Amino acid sequence: MSESAWERAYVRFEPPEEEVRKFSARLARLGARRWPRDARVVELFCGRGNGLVALERMGFTHIEGVDRSAALVARYQGRAKCHIADCRSLPLPSASRDVVVVQGGLHHLERLPEDLDRTLDEMQRVLCPGGRALVVEPWLTPFLEGVHAACRSRVLRRLSPKLDALATMIEHERETYLRWLAQPALILAALERRFEPAMRQIRWGKLYFVGRRG
Repeated sequence: MSESAWERAYVRFEPPEEEVRKFSARLARLGARRWPRDARVVELFCGRGNGLVALERMGFTHIEGVDRSAALVARYQGRAKCHIADCRSLPLPSASRDVVVVQGGLHHLERLPEDLDRTLDEMQRVLCPGGRALVVEPWLTPFLEGVHAACRSRVLRRLSPKLDALATMIEHERETYLRWLAQPALILAALERRFEPAMRQIRWGKLYFVGRRG
């Protein structure tokens, strides 16, 4: 099962344990420690599954992942059930999940607003009333602009394999990535039309959003 150039760069961007620690810290910041441990949680764009590992280590017992890359999902060795599927059409029943998590997936969508609307509609559909939607995505801030400047430096890329991996990922999805960063008002409006905001923070080049389905 072959991986794309973007997938290979993603894999070398962070060692698995480092990514698990990052996802664990994010989930804690977004309130996951207060959720019932039997909450039905599904992570979209789950990739190689380190977000699922973070949820497992926090004690959650009903965990699922969805990603359309069979090559990345094959790297996951945990106990969560994984679906190879497009997040614009989820293979899950309506009103069947308590939490839907996205940690860096929406900015990969090729068309805005069409693909974003379809994905958010699916998230809203599968959440039970009162269910939570958690979204963490890149956001254009002075910090992120500085990171982009570093990615343009050949010297820094040679010195930092992590920076080189990030720059490679950006190169392979430049059009969709830049389109995402250019439309913050559209993205926030789409989120808030479907989910009542409980948290909205922008820090260190990331949007942290938690909303509830009405």
